[in-house]
Amino acid sequence: MAKDKSIYVCSECGGTSAKWLGKCPSCGAWNTLIEQAAGSANAPANNRFGTQFASLAGASELAVLSEIEASDVARTPTGLDELDRVLGGGVVAGGVTLIGGDPGIGKSTLLLQAVDALQRAGQNALYVTGEESGAQVALRSKRLGLDHSQVQVLAEIQLEKIIATLDATRPAIAVIDSIQTVYSDQLTSAPGSVAQVRECAAHLTRFAKTSGTAVVLVGHVTKEGALAGPRVLEHMVDTVLYFEGDTHSSFRLVRAIKNRFGAVNEIGVFAMTERGLKGVANPSAIFLSQHTEPVPGSVVLVTLEGTRPMLVEIQALVDDGGPSPRRLSVGLDRDRLAMLLAVLHRHAGVACMDQDVFVNAVGGVRISEPAADLAVMLAITSSLRGKPLPKGFIAFGEVGLAGEVRPAPRGQERLREAAKLGYSIAVVPRANAPRKGTKDIEGLTIHAVDRIEEAMDVVRELE
Repeated sequence: MAKDKSIYVCSECGGTSAKWLGKCPSCGAWNTLIEQAAGSANAPANNRFGTQFASLAGASELAVLSEIEASDVARTPTGLDELDRVLGGGVVAGGVTLIGGDPGIGKSTLLLQAVDALQRAGQNALYVTGEESGAQVALRSKRLGLDHSQVQVLAEIQLEKIIATLDATRPAIAVIDSIQTVYSDQLTSAPGSVAQVRECAAHLTRFAKTSGTAVVLVGHVTKEGALAGPRVLEHMVDTVLYFEGDTHSSFRLVRAIKNRFGAVNEIGVFAMTERGLKGVANPSAIFLSQHTEPVPGSVVLVTLEGTRPMLVEIQALVDDGGPSPRRLSVGLDRDRLAMLLAVLHRHAGVACMDQDVFVNAVGGVRISEPAADLAVMLAITSSLRGKPLPKGFIAFGEVGLAGEVRPAPRGQERLREAAKLGYSIAVVPRANAPRKGTKDIEGLTIHAVDRIEEAMDVVRELE
């Protein structure tokens, strides 16, 4: 009797079954049986990882770490400076990149521009489309102004045919758009299921490592914004990129969440135009509002995204609330906002208990670093008192529960970026101020503070 092409493995105990069951026959757990490709006839039945993940990174002989030659990874620039920044300098041979984002945000557009630029630079490129026909890809290429593009296009969703084409052509870079549409004949489940996504990604990763082809996988995201499919998908690839930004805005952010060949949390900023995505050389300009005169509740923050300091405007609106005042933040952590309001009341004497508080980071950027605390608190105080901060004012610093202002990493780079863009007044943690004997930052008056009360006193003197 022929051996089944797939087996069902319990994610709790590793037990196997020839068919799907609601309850695991080995440990009794419910809904834990997941379909996987069956191993060879000689492989043990309970070998959970033998088929999916064998030789993903290639085998090598035993070696002492100090004796291994550490050489820099060769990179091939894509021709898109902002994308190269996020990737760490360019595409790595044999590297596997996973890029995810909301539908219609520009993933396919960006990758089509990148592979066309690589093709024009002499790198053989293959674009595998599983969601569109070749004619639709050609229409997008024409819309983007990519005339006479020599990128090879394959409209296919069967994994075995894709691998065979990749093996025959051996391109320098291959884009799979998207991994959720690809399926393997070894499994009976539908494309996009956990088993299919994991199996197809494992085979493509194994091919990339053995052939030297750089593979880019496009992934769908859930309604919560996380990449759809198994979490192991992010672990097996080398780089994970997220597309961020409002689809109604012309600006897009590409953020590196994981990068084995470069810095994480690096971002690239793009503007969506009629000719596709164009890199933004000075991203600080899009995150700042153009006020003719200073307005209450507005503070400019110098944040750090990867290796790049950026200026972002933080806006706060404090208004009369009812018995249940609202606390709403866009682009900032809501729980941290509640904590900062408590610190503001306890240590600075600024009460917002009966006020609605709304905080927004301009431009759709998401700020996760705690160095935004001081700017948020100054913006709330400015809106509550109805008095604007001086023109050319910036602030950054983390605020603790005891009211202390803690230093932010790479403070000198932040201050130099603010001075370069014409800002003249800064309230920063004392540890971030230039030390005695060092050169002051030209054109920037720096007020160093240790506690939030001191920062409030400095702001009142500046008004």
